[in-house]
Amino acid sequence: MPSHPTSTWKRSSNRVRQDETWLEFFCIAGLFLAALILFLINLGDLPLLDLNEGIVAQVAREIYRETGKSFNWIFPTLWGNPYLEQPPLVHNLIAIAYKIAGVNEFTTRLPGALLGAVSVLLVYNIGREIFVARIPALFSALVYLTCLPVVRFGRLAMLDAPLLCFELLAFWAILRSRRDLRWSLVAGLGFGLMSLTKGIISIQMLIIVLIFLAWDTPRLLSSIYLWVGLALGITPGVAWYACQWFHYHELKTTLDFVNLFLGKISLAKSELKQPAGYYLMLSLQYIVPWFMVIIAGLKLASKNLHWGWGKLLTVWAGVYLALGLLLLNHDYWSILPLYPALALATGKKLDVIRNLPSYIAYPRIWTYGFAVMAVIAAFAGLHWGIKDYIDFYLPFICGSLAITFAATAMLIAQQEQQFIPLLFWGLFVSIFLLVISPHWLWELKTAEPVKPIADLIKQYTPPNTIVYTSMSDVRPSLDFYSDRHTVPQSLAKLKQNWQQNSSVYLLVDPETLKELNLSQEAIIKDPEFKSLNWKLAIKKPSS
Repeated sequence: MPSHPTSTWKRSSNRVRQDETWLEFFCIAGLFLAALILFLINLGDLPLLDLNEGIVAQVAREIYRETGKSFNWIFPTLWGNPYLEQPPLVHNLIAIAYKIAGVNEFTTRLPGALLGAVSVLLVYNIGREIFVARIPALFSALVYLTCLPVVRFGRLAMLDAPLLCFELLAFWAILRSRRDLRWSLVAGLGFGLMSLTKGIISIQMLIIVLIFLAWDTPRLLSSIYLWVGLALGITPGVAWYACQWFHYHELKTTLDFVNLFLGKISLAKSELKQPAGYYLMLSLQYIVPWFMVIIAGLKLASKNLHWGWGKLLTVWAGVYLALGLLLLNHDYWSILPLYPALALATGKKLDVIRNLPSYIAYPRIWTYGFAVMAVIAAFAGLHWGIKDYIDFYLPFICGSLAITFAATAMLIAQQEQQFIPLLFWGLFVSIFLLVISPHWLWELKTAEPVKPIADLIKQYTPPNTIVYTSMSDVRPSLDFYSDRHTVPQSLAKLKQNWQQNSSVYLLVDPETLKELNLSQEAIIKDPEFKSLNWKLAIKKPSS
């Protein structure tokens, strides 16, 4: 008799388990390496965006500067005033990065990018929980990784990547708690971290989880361990909101507390003034190229409601969309938290397609869809390569996409399952080409660069100065780079400030400068900044 069990094929079960462990390790390591490449490369080479990035960076810098002197990490400030628009978890993570490696674009975006890379692994682990098999879980993680919005917004110093990571942590822990109730504490921690990032999302996700458990595993809802674990996990988030309530008197008489819980940014109005091409790129990135497969994956989930994965994905997508429509305000709702569910549904559909018998035809609309995308990418490459040449990056990116989509369409037409790895590889290479280029933040092309203007302000104004400007919109990135607070004002207000105050700093455009009729001695004339469209005028008590 052998001293250890053997399989039918005379292979040791221990050896099989070891091979499984190594295969799992290589899948996780490969996914994490690929995610790190897309999320970290060229991360700090482009300036911070206005609105969210500029605000988050400035709040984080104030926390970093006041470390050990105050409770800014609990009660954050923006230019010395209470910052009541977002919880400070992400800002504190960035402040830690500042303390370790200094204040720059890379450290500003690093915490979110790392959490975005971790979220890829969490999608894979959720896939392993609900599908059990490795291949659909791997496909799901790769779909998630090759979704352009996930990579682009994950690389920014914003709330999106941390929210996705904490959301996926909570869902993974809930799925594991069906077998081990100790994981409910980790699930509660995930919800708590979400509430410290954007409270409304944590409520939406908690509703989704409770509906899923009531449908799939109702016995858990009667378990005291689940509720105790969730309560302990969300305690830090509840404690922080309670601190804000008692610390700031104005929260008791205004809607600031509600906006704080909703994670509202009140400066989104300037986004309405972008050119049409901006909105086209913003829209296309959300649906290309996985839209057709996502629809098929959601249909597959709706037809498999007798399985746990079908219930989870249906509830996740359906309830989140319903709650988003009920809120009726785009400031409080984003489609990004839905991407993990869409990626899981797509991964499962690709696995089903991979295992189809040879006599069953692949969806013909996929062939046409990828062929059309190939033609569009080819024409875009020709446009940017010949008519409107900027640099070689855009033709290369479009060429990579055109080849990928054309080859995918041909393989689908030929019933070749190899279209799946080819599509993953082609999209990975195309996104890689995009993130190493200066075009992954196309929003920068719609506004005047702030760094030269910030250098002018920083060089000729003292610290802690308020600079009044004729700019029509607030530009938080200008505030961050200049380390001065710039306040947009009307022409009448600028005139009033110049006449009534003994010390004034104005940043104005040439037209406004003519209207103000200032003396030439008050205007900074530096050859280094001669090419700027903005002039700095200074009035001091001695002037």
